[in-house]
Amino acid sequence: MRILTSSVGRKILMSITGQLLILFILIHLIGNSTIFFGPNGINAYAEHLHSLPPLVWAFRLFMGAAIAVHICYGVMLTLENKAANPGAYAVKKNLKASFASENMIWTGLLVLAFIVYHLLQFTVHGTPDVVIGLDSANRPDVFRMVVTSFGNGLIALAYAFAMIMLFLHLSHGIPSFLQTMGWNNEKTIPAFGTGGKVISAVLMLAYISIPAVILAGLLKL
Repeated sequence: MRILTSSVGRKILMSITGQLLILFILIHLIGNSTIFFGPNGINAYAEHLHSLPPLVWAFRLFMGAAIAVHICYGVMLTLENKAANPGAYAVKKNLKASFASENMIWTGLLVLAFIVYHLLQFTVHGTPDVVIGLDSANRPDVFRMVVTSFGNGLIALAYAFAMIMLFLHLSHGIPSFLQTMGWNNEKTIPAFGTGGKVISAVLMLAYISIPAVILAGLLKL
């Protein structure tokens, strides 16, 4: 298919999968935010997810495929651009280039590394900081698991760093998606750029708020 072989087609696929990942980030944030309702909130949410294994696994496989496509074409397009403009990194010709736009591949790879660690930590339970147990209602005690993990300052700091990398990646990725789809013009570019930064900042701060309130002692066992 031409969309898989042409540069424009690959950009469109990368942009679409990127937006699917943003949707997942938002859904995941809503689920994580149930921790602010205490043990009963997040533990009930987790139990509900565990009661729908076919749906959960289908969603995981779909999002895994979207991540794979996004990474594959992201790396491919980065290498193609570098090969087509070998002097671009020595001479800064594009005055509008930002730190986020010039380091998309690195912020993306750092976020990927965090996702792998995050899955090992809270899904596979393969890291030593994870405390596994049941609550008083005989449900997996996700609240205790999260509070004890983020009570470790180094883990909380690593989580915050990953969210900053996510902010940088999304702050350029969101307006890039609109540009790739041809939905912007010279008049709307500044507004879309600002909008991308605002959305990215809100997501970053919302995610960081969870370990922040735990470290501050506002959420505790």
